[in-house]
Amino acid sequence: MEEESISKENLENFLGYQKSQKDFSVFLEYVGDSPRMRVLQYLIEGREMDYTLTDMLHAGVSWGTLNQLVPKLVELGMVVITRKIGRATLYKINQASEVAKQLILLYDKLILQQLEAMEQKVLVTA
Repeated sequence: MEEESISKENLENFLGYQKSQKDFSVFLEYVGDSPRMRVLQYLIEGREMDYTLTDMLHAGVSWGTLNQLVPKLVELGMVVITRKIGRATLYKINQASEVAKQLILLYDKLILQQLEAMEQKVLVTA
C-alpha cells in the first residue's frame, strides 16, 4: 500500500490558510471589528446559552473592556442578565430586542451566504 504524503509547500499553504481563517469573521468584516461587536458576535453565536464575564473573554476582549461594555449593553437592552450563580452574573443576547434581532438576522444571513459561496467553490473545483 502506497502512503500519501503532503509536500512541505502544500502543508505550509494549508497551515497559512487555517491561520488566516482562524481570526476571520464575515460578520465583523461587515459591521466592523470593535470590542462591542466581538462581544455581540460571541453572544449571537451562542444565543441559547448564558455566559459569565470570564466566558466572554473568549470573544477576544480584555477584562477591563468587558466590565465597561457589558453593563452598557444591558442598559441598551441588547443583553440581559439571566441568573446569578454565587458571585457570578450570567448574561445572554436579548432575543426580544429589535436591534439584537436585526443583528442576529444579519449574522445568520452572512454565514449562510459564506457557506453557499464555499459550496459553489467546492462544486466548481470538483
